[in-house]
Formats: sequence, structure tokens, C-alpha cells
Amino acid sequence: AAYPDGQHSSLLTISWGQDNMQKDLTHGNVQRTMLVFAGPMIVGNLLQQCYNIADTWVVGQFLGAGALAAVGAAYTLMTFLTSVLIGLCMGSGSVFSFYYGKGDKRKMQESILASFLFIGIISVIVNIAVFAGMDLILKLMRIPEDIYTYMKKYVWVIFWGIFFVFLYNFFAYLLRAVGNSVTPLLFLAIASMLNIILDLLLVVKWKMGVGGAAWATVIAQ
Repeated sequence: AAYPDGQHSSLLTISWGQDNMQKDLTHGNVQRTMLVFAGPMIVGNLLQQCYNIADTWVVGQFLGAGALAAVGAAYTLMTFLTSVLIGLCMGSGSVFSFYYGKGDKRKMQESILASFLFIGIISVIVNIAVFAGMDLILKLMRIPEDIYTYMKKYVWVIFWGIFFVFLYNFFAYLLRAVGNSVTPLLFLAIASMLNIILDLLLVVKWKMGVGGAAWATVIAQ
């Protein structure tokens, strides 16, 4: 089928070789095509949970209940803040896929640049706001005094990773918009394994406490 501007749908050509992992969603059996495309995304969502699960397990096993409570509370706060950035990246992906499917390369390039700058600026603003108002945020969360120190130390490090969360999700949704759900999964799998290894090194071997667990996550991101 030809597009209105004369470009052919070969723009969406699939090749499962090493150089191309894009999936054409406009041809073939709908159910099978969607399952093949969505499978890596589902596995990726599970892998994303490994970040906090690894921190929780290592911290709970080697640092005690207080540190474990701090990591759990910090995860809730981190999820709340990063959901804003992830939502913006997800919405941008819809725009990218529209122009990609239409074959309008110029509009797609413009939307990628505009989205990257806009969401990047917002992620920096969120970062600055969190660091500036960290004590206020922890007080509003009513963090108990016995875990307050753990929580602040963990959060102070973990929020350095906000910008990296934006980078991963922006390019992940960009790749998915052009039919490539495999590459984001590969990067996420490597990061998840790296996070587990770093957790064991920084917390267990080098005795860096909850800060070590946080640095493991940030480095992996």
C-alpha cells in the first residue's frame, strides 16, 4: 500500500537480523504480530521491577529492617516522580509512531527534538526541586525518626538517576514507535543484571550501606 506522499510501506520493513529489530505492525496475523511486539515490553516491565527487588533483598538481608523500610518508602516516592516523565515519554511515542507510519520524516525529526528538549528540561526541574525540598518532602511523608537518616541518604543518591530514567524511557518509546521493542529489552536486561552485581559489591563486600544500594541503581540506570 502506498502512502499519500507516494512513499511505500517498505519504510516499516521487518528484519530480525543483527542490524534491524523493527517489526512491521501493518502486515500479517494481527494477534501474532501484536504478541510478538508486546512480548518484549511485558518482559521489560517485569525486569524494571528487578531494580527495587534487588535493592530490597540485599538491604533486607544485610542491613536490617530500618534500612529496608527506608528503601521501600523511597521506591514509592521515586515511582511517583518518575511516572510524570514516563508518561510524557509514552505520549511522545504516540506522536513519533504517527509520523513514522505516515512516512513524514521531517515532522518526526521535529517532534523528536521538541519532545527531547521539553521532557529533558522537565526532568532537570524535577531533579532540582527534589534536592531543594528534600527535607520538606520527607516531613510531608511522615518518615519515622528511626529510619529518617537511612531514607535521606538513600533518596539523596537515588534521585541522581532521574535524568537517566528519562533518557532510557525516551529512547525506549522512540524505538517502540518504529516497531522495535527488542532493543529496549536488551538494554534493560543488562542494566538489571548490572544492578544486582553492583548491589552485592557495594553493599555486601564494600559495606557502603543504603547509599551503596542507591549508587548501584543509579550506575545501572
